[in-house]
Amino acid sequence: MKMLEAKNLKKSFGDNEVLKNISFDVEKGDVLAIIGPSGSGKSTLLRSITQLETVDSGKITICGDTLCKNNDNGLAVYSGKKERAAISRHLGLVFQNFNLFPHFSVMRNITEAQRKVIGKSKEDAESTARELLKKMGLEGKENAYPCELSGGQQQRVSIARALALNPDILLFDEPTSALDPELTQEILKVMRALAAEKMTMVVVTHEMLFAKSVADKVIFMDNGYIIENGTPDEVFNKSTNERTKAFLSKY
Repeated sequence: MKMLEAKNLKKSFGDNEVLKNISFDVEKGDVLAIIGPSGSGKSTLLRSITQLETVDSGKITICGDTLCKNNDNGLAVYSGKKERAAISRHLGLVFQNFNLFPHFSVMRNITEAQRKVIGKSKEDAESTARELLKKMGLEGKENAYPCELSGGQQQRVSIARALALNPDILLFDEPTSALDPELTQEILKVMRALAAEKMTMVVVTHEMLFAKSVADKVIFMDNGYIIENGTPDEVFNKSTNERTKAFLSKY
């Protein structure tokens, strides 16, 4: 079952075209890793899927629901507000800089959206939060504030917050880029565990070993294009594309 389909996505900021005819899909339970140099359009693609940006043209379908499609003039038209809100609940997003509320405790960071977005009771939301904190190795941190946590701990809280809404697809925007190597391994361990549970994930990453060993599919982007789209073996070991090989040679 296709959980995410993107067809012919285009996006410009003024005269700068950052997404150039992007098409791909993600099957249920798969991990898609998106790699490429900075400025290649990776994060813009993720932001377009999660409605933090709007595309100029193309079609996005999430869990069978159409987020946007082209009108007769070839411009993207989005679904209504209610439909977009429902589609957004299929997705969980983990940012590179954690994006936790600094004035909320860990518990409140995880329960706030559960209560306001999906209407859970305080007791149920806190029960879910405790289960996820245990899963993330953060038992006993419920009353801590983000400033009292390491970067790796903050990122694990942000993953727990995303999982608390029970998304169908979990998206990561360079989740380890703000972390040192030791803390990076903490997060990659969590992500490997989620992959083993067959969580559908789209991961923008500079961690080539993770992409090579955990992903089911790898997309290499450069200058707004998808240069290569295939299995890790096809992209990392068998690519004949000179741009792909030049990029990977640096790792």
